[in-house]
Amino acid sequence: MTETLFSGFAPVVYEGPQSRNPLAFRWYDRTRIVLGKTMEEHLRLAVAYWHSFVMNGTDPFGAPTIQRPWMGRDGLEAAREKADAAFDLFRVLGVPYYCFHDRDVVSEGATFRESAANLDAIAEILARRQDETGVRLLWGTANLFSHPRYMAGAATNPDPEVFAYAAATVKHCLDVTKRLGGENYVLWGGREGYDTLLNTDIGRELDQMGRFLSLVVEYKHRIGFAGAILIEPKPKEPTKHQYDFDAATVYGFLKRYGLEGEVKLNLEANHAQLAGHSFEHEIATAAALGILGSLDVNRGDALLGWDTDQFPNALGDTALALYYVLKAGGLGSGGLNFDAKLRRQSIDPEDLVHAHVGGIDLCARALLAAGAMIEDGRLAADLRQRYAGWDGPEGRALLGGERTLEQIAADVTARDLDPKPRSGRQEYLENLLSSYT
Repeated sequence: MTETLFSGFAPVVYEGPQSRNPLAFRWYDRTRIVLGKTMEEHLRLAVAYWHSFVMNGTDPFGAPTIQRPWMGRDGLEAAREKADAAFDLFRVLGVPYYCFHDRDVVSEGATFRESAANLDAIAEILARRQDETGVRLLWGTANLFSHPRYMAGAATNPDPEVFAYAAATVKHCLDVTKRLGGENYVLWGGREGYDTLLNTDIGRELDQMGRFLSLVVEYKHRIGFAGAILIEPKPKEPTKHQYDFDAATVYGFLKRYGLEGEVKLNLEANHAQLAGHSFEHEIATAAALGILGSLDVNRGDALLGWDTDQFPNALGDTALALYYVLKAGGLGSGGLNFDAKLRRQSIDPEDLVHAHVGGIDLCARALLAAGAMIEDGRLAADLRQRYAGWDGPEGRALLGGERTLEQIAADVTARDLDPKPRSGRQEYLENLLSSYT
């Protein structure tokens, strides 16, 4: 591999909590055992190709501020330079995975055929890099939102030719993901929604979206793709209302089209915030519904109402999110992807290293806290105690359909039932949570 922006960086190593080296891990000891597995096995960390190697610092009010050698150039040579830099950063960080959109790794061609050829060509390079380094693909996805053809959506577009073009694009990207050993495939409907109902037929668009996802699932089985198909919920931005609003909304959609056993969720912290939820709410909801798949770990800004995609830095929030992951039995083929970008003024390659070191260390420290919560058991014991009545004979009878409404009313009357309120102990539980972090 040729020299890259990251050639001068030595691999980041674990030095322990006492270290003051800003380019060392203080908490991420990849071989440390937590609840029977190593940190690396639990976290399954991944670098996001798009934010790390494509994002150039532009915003609605200003020109690009981040310049990299491959930026502003199309074609395979620029894509190869970008791939060299990417795998060099993976070397520095020691991460086991990465994620990409098709258009992140190589530019679009003048025709569909040319675009497909471009992706196939760069996939050969990525495959070689994976073989050389041992870094694997956590998931691939297709960009169905940037090009003007998708301004009214991809699957939900009023033009069936756009639907067909998007379907062909996903088919090819899924082929490439399988070829590269990808462990999941993600569908992010960035523009699957609407800006005004005046030009939108919601029922028709939902049926289109359901058929599109069914096509992907059917094809997955035909080609023997063993990974999970994931949907990434997001409530808004760029469209005013997106159909894949949050975990519960997507589950209802999957149930309607008979896909709840086929598709899981890739959940993002910043998207949860935009939906008016906490990250742990989305994780717990998905786990309860049996559709928890993978996570994008980042954060938003409470003072800004859009997707700021910042690297995570809140220990308590991340620890609680990972607690619910551990309670659910882990992420399976999923992992923790840093869907986070540098700030507009952070223009140096070193800034990207610092950002990932901090994010990785935070997740490791949060994992230790979450593991302690599981091992200690006090949170789980308090929760069991709060619902203990439902485990008794009368609670089981009520929930199991053994009582009619008339029988329940008669029993309440006969016993002159007068339930007394019981404390939810929220303050105690919040103090307990703080004691772990």
